[in-house]
Amino acid sequence: MVNSTEFTARLKKILTHYELSASIFADKIGVQRSSISHILSGRNKPSLDFILKVTNTFTEVDIYWLLNGKGSFPKENKTTPTLSQGDIFQPQTQKAVGNGKKISRIVVFYNDGTFDEYKKD
Repeated sequence: MVNSTEFTARLKKILTHYELSASIFADKIGVQRSSISHILSGRNKPSLDFILKVTNTFTEVDIYWLLNGKGSFPKENKTTPTLSQGDIFQPQTQKAVGNGKKISRIVVFYNDGTFDEYKKD
């Protein structure tokens, strides 16, 4: 469960970081200004819709950090190598993993809910 006091402190940190007033922040994420006021005062808890609007609008805000303080703000940009199916499954370079097992399928999940699946033919 989200600790309202700590969540409010993290929300205030976002406002300070972007140098925004509560009303401008509300306009940017597309919620009523009173919603921000009620959350900041502790009257209401944030809804999932509110959380998603914040993290979708301000991509440097990590959802895990916003909800429970784990992680960092702003997000650390970690670059990951881009691989194609040919890079993953090349018969001459396929390696055994642990106890002689070989990789037959890899599924990559993206933060927008989509995924790519790579299979060895």
